[in-house]
Amino acid sequence: MRVKVLGVACLLLAFISFNIIANDKNSAASRFEYIDLFSKVLDLIENQYYRKVDTEKLIEGAIRGMLDTLDPHSSYLDADAMKKMTSDTTGKFGGVGVEVTQKDGHFIVVTAIDDTPAYKAGVQAGDKIVEISHEPLIGFSLEEALEKMRGKAGSVLNIGVLRPGEEKIRYFDLKREIIKIKPVKSEIVDGEYLYLRLTQFQSESADYMIRHIKKARRKAKEIKGIIFDLRGNPGGLLEEAVKVSSIFLTEGVVVSTEGRNPKNKEVRYVKKSGFKDTKTPVAVLINGSSASASEIVAGALQDQKRALILGSQSFGKGSVQTVLDLSNNKGIKLTIQQYMTPSGRKIQARGISPDIELPELKADWKSEFEREVFYIREIDLKGHLNATLETPEEKKLRLAREKEARIRRRQKQIKKRQEREKEKKIKEVIVKRPKPKEDFQVIQAISYLRSAEVSKKIQN
Repeated sequence: MRVKVLGVACLLLAFISFNIIANDKNSAASRFEYIDLFSKVLDLIENQYYRKVDTEKLIEGAIRGMLDTLDPHSSYLDADAMKKMTSDTTGKFGGVGVEVTQKDGHFIVVTAIDDTPAYKAGVQAGDKIVEISHEPLIGFSLEEALEKMRGKAGSVLNIGVLRPGEEKIRYFDLKREIIKIKPVKSEIVDGEYLYLRLTQFQSESADYMIRHIKKARRKAKEIKGIIFDLRGNPGGLLEEAVKVSSIFLTEGVVVSTEGRNPKNKEVRYVKKSGFKDTKTPVAVLINGSSASASEIVAGALQDQKRALILGSQSFGKGSVQTVLDLSNNKGIKLTIQQYMTPSGRKIQARGISPDIELPELKADWKSEFEREVFYIREIDLKGHLNATLETPEEKKLRLAREKEARIRRRQKQIKKRQEREKEKKIKEVIVKRPKPKEDFQVIQAISYLRSAEVSKKIQN
């Protein structure tokens, strides 16, 4: 056991030595001083703490703390976490169907995936999960919180959430399922427009989309436009993002990645073989829960002027993580690159701006007020990666701008909530996505696609 612990300690010390950045004030000698400092603290804890400690746990805690100082997406993976890494992109996993991120110690719902227990129960983007099985989540890591949400299929998970603008906790009893995500849904709207919704970029998502497009073409006499719905899509496999983009593009760049050295770029190009639809006008719908692979596709189609992007600013998850194997089935998930659109726009903490902003309205939007939607975006996460390298002065100015923007957004939200509370009390309703033919944004997308001028601009 002692040999194993010493091995982990040596690994950690080597990792620290490798990662502490050397500059004029931080020479190689000072790096060894920090390593020596770590060794002294470890020795003091082992010998003077009031009771016996598990040295391996101490070192693993130090590794977790080290990675926590980097960004919200880099983390230490123990043996169990390493095993579960493959479940997130296969389209079949146990749980309740929520994508969760962590901000300032709070667990925020990015999206509730379509047709999952969380979605059916009414869990919404922006909900703050504060309790799991009636246990407060104070002090929990994101991995620990997600682990508590997993369980045997058929068992019931109780979560308590705080919704923006509300003071009372809402409780949901969610029956865990083996989640089998249907990545694509489609429907013919107005007899000649194909509504195509992609819920997640998982294995064979592009193939599913092609089947739905072909089926629609057999069913309808003519497809005059495609409304491609990526709202609430949290992303998934990069390869599927490239394949999905390639359906609508003839050639060119889909996405490029930039690492520590800006000169070392990886470029992913449009796949020239396979099914193509490069003539039908396309409108892409995005919102604050459209992240990662969704943003890659939206950015590619926007830059190549192949689609009109409608909705609201996307999440802004534009960083690339890789899993590095350490030993004994343990590893780290480390941010190594960031995505860029074909024109070189960086997605990280910025997201994709729609060509036309559209509000999100309730299903009965013709007679109801606009629905408030609170999204937690990448830029809101503590320690988020910035899209570019900055000088200290530039960083200071950026942080000041971001703080001012957050204050303005919050003041606007408070004012809007106060105005609405004067008109009527908050109703306990389950807000679900309306049918495409009743969806305000889908209807608006069709209107834009009907415009001859717009259609001409977005056809290759």
